[in-house]
Amino acid sequence: MNRWQKHPAVRTGSDLTFGERAADVLRNSMGSWPFIGVSALFLATWMGFNGKHGFDPYPFILLNLVLSCLAAMQGAIILIAQKRADQIASELAEHDYEADCVTRDAVTQLATLTNVVHDLVVENTRLTAEIHALTTRNAPR
Repeated sequence: MNRWQKHPAVRTGSDLTFGERAADVLRNSMGSWPFIGVSALFLATWMGFNGKHGFDPYPFILLNLVLSCLAAMQGAIILIAQKRADQIASELAEHDYEADCVTRDAVTQLATLTNVVHDLVVENTRLTAEIHALTTRNAPR
């Protein structure tokens, strides 16, 4: 599971449409080393069993058609998967912006509170100095 799937801003599971789930599955399967390995094994098997006397003799016209169709579909699948990845990035960015706004408001409140506390400390220091001056002036000698 990817880290972004645990992020509170990203919809997962039943919150996704069928198309979004399909795009995630295709992106995760077609964009992987196991897919490349299985594809290479399939092509090698096809070529090995067909040779010159199989159901699709050299130059493998049916295989060529299948691979051409796969290549044509992969372009669209890649675009769909990229659109889904952009959607995830957009949801994460929106969540980060909302968190930044909340943080900005909290920092503003803390700055205001710090200024109030500073003013009270300055006032307390001034009052303490005045009390000290009064008590030392009126103190018996």
